[in-house]
Amino acid sequence: MDLRQRKTRKAIKEAFLKLHEKKPVEKITVKELAGIAQISKATFYLHYRDIYDLAEQLQKEVIEEIYQSIEHPEWVITDPAGFTEELFQAFRAHSGLSRILFSGARDAMIPEYIEQELKKHIFRKYPRLEQDIHFHTLLTFEIYGGFYTYRIQGERFGEKEILKEIMEISNVLSGAEGLHHFSVQDNSHGCGAEI
Repeated sequence: MDLRQRKTRKAIKEAFLKLHEKKPVEKITVKELAGIAQISKATFYLHYRDIYDLAEQLQKEVIEEIYQSIEHPEWVITDPAGFTEELFQAFRAHSGLSRILFSGARDAMIPEYIEQELKKHIFRKYPRLEQDIHFHTLLTFEIYGGFYTYRIQGERFGEKEILKEIMEISNVLSGAEGLHHFSVQDNSHGCGAEI
């Protein structure tokens, strides 16, 4: 992609975000967006199929950036509090953009993608965990529970305070009966991997 194309895409994205702050995707028209981006409708269609394609691509970019910000995904097993802190630093770094792009039902896309990518990473290293109900349950609980608690309670109690609480809960959940149980041989959960 050349410089002109990158500038055009940037203008389209900025116009979309400006509009989406004020209205849902369903109410944004290509004509309106093109006017703000100072491009023709034809130029828009050279880059995206429609407004939904643009929204979807932006969402995927943000989610990928959030996941790539997690430097130690394996900490979900070995250091749950450290993992939780990294995860929420990634959420915080992208919170402004993600709140615009993931309103309403789309909000669930973030933890869903994070969980999928974490599982891929963990299962490559520890394939036996793929069939472990305990691992799946705790991971889902940590990702979704932490994400929504942060989103809902972070505004009420402050981000630092709620992150501290989530990290403490993560440690309790992941203690002797939590994700740490994967660090030793444990046949009761069908897992023989050492982490």
